[in-house]
Amino acid sequence: MEKERNVPMIQALYAGLAFLCILCLTWVPGCGAVRSGSVPELAVVPEVHVERYLGTWYEIARYPNRFQKECVAVTADYSLRDDGKIRVVNACRKGGLDGPGKRIEGKAWVVDRETNAKLKVQFFWPFRGAYWIIDLGEDYEYAVVGHPSRKYLWILSRKPHMHPETYRAILNRIARQGYDPERLRKTQQPAS
Repeated sequence: MEKERNVPMIQALYAGLAFLCILCLTWVPGCGAVRSGSVPELAVVPEVHVERYLGTWYEIARYPNRFQKECVAVTADYSLRDDGKIRVVNACRKGGLDGPGKRIEGKAWVVDRETNAKLKVQFFWPFRGAYWIIDLGEDYEYAVVGHPSRKYLWILSRKPHMHPETYRAILNRIARQGYDPERLRKTQQPAS
């Protein structure tokens, strides 16, 4: 009799796990990445000094994604945690510059110690996504973050606005990496 009562509970558990797997494969960056055989592996920058990368970044443009829907005035702030990982705080305004604020905190860690350019980021356990630095200004004045599937892309700057020539040069470089610059959407930032 006890066994029979546990059957629905076990079935519900399996259904929940199946749902989480589907969610992971469709919504969470990094979980369900499938590389196409026609696209070469995404190249990262040769070296990142993590301490120089820390601080506040402004999002200049991004590929549209579900988790940033209607977000403007997007910032990312990185700082070191006591455990050596990186504290990640992403913030935005929903719907417009005067819209309500949205903030999420997570963590990141380096997975490629040779370059420090490949990281994993996690906002919700147990899901984590790839965070690859594929372009970086000499003075860390801008950064381009991609994903090996090329489904995600962000252009970041230390200032809320980027010089048009710098932006065009980045577009040329990401195109050579297999990204479609036409998919980028510029992020509205407050006037400086």
